Amino acid sequence: MPTSLRLLSCFYILLLIIAVWRFVDTNSLEVFTLGVLPVLYGIWKVKPWTLIALRAYLVCQTLAFSALAVTAIIAYVLTPQDVKVVFKGQNIPMFPLILGICGLLAFQWWAAFNNKNISFFKNL
Repeated sequence: MPTSLRLLSCFYILLLIIAVWRFVDTNSLEVFTLGVLPVLYGIWKVKPWTLIALRAYLVCQTLAFSALAVTAIIAYVLTPQDVKVVFKGQNIPMFPLILGICGLLAFQWWAAFNNKNISFFKNL
């Protein structure tokens, strides 16, 4: 298995742990965070449909983060002092958060279209 798929699996396992933690904390399921399950299953069992599921999941992620970004920009134009991200009472700085999200999305897109990963799933 290519290294990028191993890193992607580790990242998705972390997302799955966060989803389970959020479920225990709020008692609500989210399809957005639990969408990693079919991708993880496809990576671990080396299924030919894995890249399609990964790309579909990435499109959903990218659309959701784009919608959040546009909403944040509009809110910032209207009331800049009210636009902030607070998690459990801690204010999270916007610039590192944006860089982190963009970096994670870029890594996932790279892994989805990496030639080694494509040939790994095609050689089944």
